Amino acid sequence: MTKHLGGAVIPTGFDVPVEPLRRAAHYTGEPGCIAEARAFAAHFLEQLRTEWCAIADRRADGELLLLVSELVTNADQHSNGPYILELEGTDSAVTVCVYDSSSALPRRFPRNPERVGRHGMEIVYALASEVSAERVPVGKMVRARFELTR
Repeated sequence: MTKHLGGAVIPTGFDVPVEPLRRAAHYTGEPGCIAEARAFAAHFLEQLRTEWCAIADRRADGELLLLVSELVTNADQHSNGPYILELEGTDSAVTVCVYDSSSALPRRFPRNPERVGRHGMEIVYALASEVSAERVPVGKMVRARFELTR
């Protein structure tokens, strides 16, 4: 139960949700899908703030959208079909999963400021606390855990 006292939210210790907030969206790969995925993630973060009383620091909004952009852009560029964005969140973190039809696992190249392109996974690893990729029956799934506060 949460008590409201003079506009402040005071957790009482009995209001811990059992299941994380989960949402998924399917994208065809047509122009505009990456922007739609970013908007989907922004809406998801607002739902976390409302439904889970999640507190995200100032950098979280932009960095979560950048993380989603990089993962969805990789799926868009390296697969031959639609892709799925799944978000799962609690009051402390968001897990971003992207499924696509390519079975080729993403490669993380070493830092090289002179290289043009291929910085996507470098950015993902910089933003996420955990990153994994695995083959699944439809292709692959890339998962990244994003902490809402540092």
